[in-house]
Amino acid sequence: MTEQALPGDKTPPSATGTTMIEAVDLSKFYGNFAAARDVTFAIKQGEVAAFLGPNGAGKSTTMKLLTGYLAPSAGVARVAGHNMAADRLEGAKRLGYLPENGPLYPDMTPRSLLTFFGNARGLSHRELQQRMEEIIGLCRLESVIGKPIGKLSKGFRQRLGMAQALLHDPDVLILDEPTAGLDPNQIREVRKMIRQLGESKTILLSTHILQEVEAMCNRVIFINEGRLVFDGTPAELGQGQHDLDEKFLALTGAA
Repeated sequence: MTEQALPGDKTPPSATGTTMIEAVDLSKFYGNFAAARDVTFAIKQGEVAAFLGPNGAGKSTTMKLLTGYLAPSAGVARVAGHNMAADRLEGAKRLGYLPENGPLYPDMTPRSLLTFFGNARGLSHRELQQRMEEIIGLCRLESVIGKPIGKLSKGFRQRLGMAQALLHDPDVLILDEPTAGLDPNQIREVRKMIRQLGESKTILLSTHILQEVEAMCNRVIFINEGRLVFDGTPAELGQGQHDLDEKFLALTGAA
């Protein structure tokens, strides 16, 4: 899709090709506090980008701005060329979003929840049944598909959150801490799934776990205190755990 510039917008000079996720001078203020300030980056089709930073750096706020969940105080967020403040519904059709604490209703089952989201997305009965069959297999939900969500483990709830984000087969995925709270086996499964999805989709995933970068991503965007402080490849960030730790400390200004 060819991106259409909006009046007052400016495209970051590093953006070439088809840009699927874009932040342009994106800011969010709460009184005098800046949760995000002048954040600018562009993620091209097919990239898997890690959104790094310490707790409280502004990762979740920036992701909510990108998805249209929050309105920016200044700047522009675009998904697949759609301004998420002015054209949110069209942008949402191209977007799958996994928030850090997703809306999983405990009295529903995974099947009923996916049916609810599919109907909300406007999928036909045939499309919904086909996509549910594919997604249930991809996310390995077969054994719990009829159980109450409130009875599921953290790992299965995370898989279900991923399933709802993938249900309408979006071009873009924004995933907030997709491996948070999972055990090592579950983390390995989620990483494998994200690598597989990255072959056909554009993905931005937030994390403060440096191993996620090496395991899944070909791009790193680092934010600290609401500001962008690094944008490059994992190799530019460092090689090996020691280098990554040292770079993380340097970018956050820690001693």
